[in-house]
Amino acid sequence: MRVVVTGMGAVSPNGNGCQAFVENTLNGVVGIKPIKKFDASETGISVAGEIDDFDVSQVVGKKNGKRMDLYSQYAIQACQEAYEMAGLTPETVKAEELGVIFSSGIGGLTTIEEQVIKVHDKGPKRMSPFFVPMAIANMAAGNISIRFNAKNISTSIVTACASGTNSIGEAYRQIKEGRAEVMITGASEASVNETAISGFADLNALSTSTDPLKASLPFDQNRHGFVLGEGAGALILESLDHAQKRGAKILAEVVGYGATSDAYHITSPDPKGEGAARAMRLAVEEADIKPDQVGYINAHGTATKANDSGEAKAIKEVFGDQVLVSSTKGMTGHLLGAAGAVEAVITCASLEKGILPANVGCFAQDPECPVKLVKAGDQEQAVDYALSNSFGFGGHNAVLAFRKWA
Repeated sequence: MRVVVTGMGAVSPNGNGCQAFVENTLNGVVGIKPIKKFDASETGISVAGEIDDFDVSQVVGKKNGKRMDLYSQYAIQACQEAYEMAGLTPETVKAEELGVIFSSGIGGLTTIEEQVIKVHDKGPKRMSPFFVPMAIANMAAGNISIRFNAKNISTSIVTACASGTNSIGEAYRQIKEGRAEVMITGASEASVNETAISGFADLNALSTSTDPLKASLPFDQNRHGFVLGEGAGALILESLDHAQKRGAKILAEVVGYGATSDAYHITSPDPKGEGAARAMRLAVEEADIKPDQVGYINAHGTATKANDSGEAKAIKEVFGDQVLVSSTKGMTGHLLGAAGAVEAVITCASLEKGILPANVGCFAQDPECPVKLVKAGDQEQAVDYALSNSFGFGGHNAVLAFRKWA
């Protein structure tokens, strides 16, 4: 069964809402900025991909928002946008045929941080009765299911920074194998807080730059760590028959999905890129195309030394030197579990528009990253097939293959 994309939503550091996110990303707008959510001076980290224009009352509602961690609030807003873009209503899709696979890499870390401090300072009786349902990582999916009366599968997948891509891939399979007609899928993250910044900083994983324009440097020879970001990306996936019967506008087609494990290290990727290469091959094979038909890859491209060089080796091994590549993390930072979801959104939009996002943040390409990067003057490209890569701590590799809808 063929699976198509009929709706998209986004909450991103460089654009709140799908239209703003897509336009700004294609125009190279950087959403990385000085941290304002808390005093980060003692962490040694100055900038993040922080959301600074989110209003819970607009979509989620203040009352509902009080019972949701910020990551769930972001999820609801992105999914509402995607649902409306798809033109879905309770009359156009049966509850039993509508499912949810929506994830987060960490879940309600802001709630956990706040409530642990409260218990420590004021005692256990002061903990919020909503602590558990706000904190757990499946609750975005649960809240989405309730809001849209989705009574098919409702689940979440936690594979660190591959969570969003794995979620979309598994939602694709749910429809492809005839278990659902429509799936709400994607991921969200809201971890720009003292706990996450401190934790990643102590791993020496974060950029210490004070300049937002020189902090996230994917594939640059002077890259020195990722920039933590937050937000959400959502897709409506639908069987082609169901979409056509109701006259939905089709944005792209999902044609392949590959998932592998490095089985190498808890945080470091395999330097040879073998698992990443195999995931890309699996996605291409399921799409029933040849590697030279893939015109663009939205790379994981975290701007860490190990990731970028290993991913570049994997891309060259599978596709040679001709495929165009860019990482959008130079503009958004790294949204952890939500990264693959917002990157799937921009990949689909790029196919539809015939405009690829440039690899912002690369001033001098590292010879150890021999890929053909998309540059600002080379963005208008007629591409039929594109991949979106995500790789997570624990060795999780996930790749989606999309086809331009014509």
